[in-house]
Amino acid sequence: QVQLVESGGGLVQPGGSLRLSCAASGITFSIYDMGWYRQTPGKQRELVARITSGVTTTYVDSVKGRFTVSRDNAKKTVYLQMNSLKPEDTAVYYCNANAMAWGVNTNYWGQGTQVTVSS
Repeated sequence: QVQLVESGGGLVQPGGSLRLSCAASGITFSIYDMGWYRQTPGKQRELVARITSGVTTTYVDSVKGRFTVSRDNAKKTVYLQMNSLKPEDTAVYYCNANAMAWGVNTNYWGQGTQVTVSS
């Protein structure tokens, strides 16, 4: 079985920081590209940050310079360090695991964790 479990969300004031974690099980973690997505009601889910199996990182422009994605393959965990948080960062954040292998594109999703940025 495959499981992605996010944690670390919560309520934080503008300018504050949170670190999200996503612990994976049931996959060969090191071969997967790992991503963080976020979604607000009525909006499409958007990619926030991605870190590939080769540790290449990508960020949406709105978080560049504030968020840092990293991974610990030994712990099968991906992190999203979020600094200088803004109210517009409020969303449900989802962890994603993706791999293209054996001629198929495989995606797994976590259940999401709520991040609320408010005074």
